[in-house]
Amino acid sequence: MDDIIFLSILIFAAGLLYSSVGHAGASGYLAAMALFGLAPEVMKPTALTLNILVATIATFQFYRSGFFSWDKFWPFAVSSIPFAFIGGAMSLQSNTYKQIVGLVLLFAACHFFRQRRTEITHMSKPVPVPLAMISGAGIGLLSGTVGVGGGIFLTPLILLMGWAGTKQTAAVSAAFILLNSIAGLAGHMISVKSLPSEIYFWAFAAMLGGIIGSGFGSRRFSNATLYSLLAVVLVIAGVKFILV
Repeated sequence: MDDIIFLSILIFAAGLLYSSVGHAGASGYLAAMALFGLAPEVMKPTALTLNILVATIATFQFYRSGFFSWDKFWPFAVSSIPFAFIGGAMSLQSNTYKQIVGLVLLFAACHFFRQRRTEITHMSKPVPVPLAMISGAGIGLLSGTVGVGGGIFLTPLILLMGWAGTKQTAAVSAAFILLNSIAGLAGHMISVKSLPSEIYFWAFAAMLGGIIGSGFGSRRFSNATLYSLLAVVLVIAGVKFILV
């Protein structure tokens, strides 16, 4: 029970921090579960389930605040959804899975280290549909395979290419994560039809964090300290995955 409580606290923190920037927290949930030594076959569906709950909340909050753009969203989503389903149905060996997740977590850490020093407010450029669809397919496949929603890949891509500002990117990423997580979980449930009984504790913690974080993030940016702390946690978990 102590482990369940402590893990729930970490999941709450991940949901709060991630949702404040339009993410759902899958890489954070994976990091927390890695620290507690959960099995990969438990981690993947759990992270995707929590992602769906928090992404739904974040999508609503950012959409209500007027930041969602359909034109920026659909080219990525239309190709990512089927590939997320395919990735969700794929089963990797335990060691391979850990290596991939470790690299994903380190990638996310690098993104947050950079983001803490950058505020992007310039005018956005149109999204080139062919390039967006190719990018969406790749992100969807990787996201479904690992058990994340893809926001940690989509967000830096959009910001780097200047296709949207920070809050508009957060709104697009939240909706993208929601659909990718649903597709990935659906694909995964072909081979695994159950979730751990502790999911109810973790779901409550993630949703509470998502409500608070997305409510805050849709009105003002997170500060550099939050990004830095989040990045440190991801680095620790990522290194643990790769080396252990």
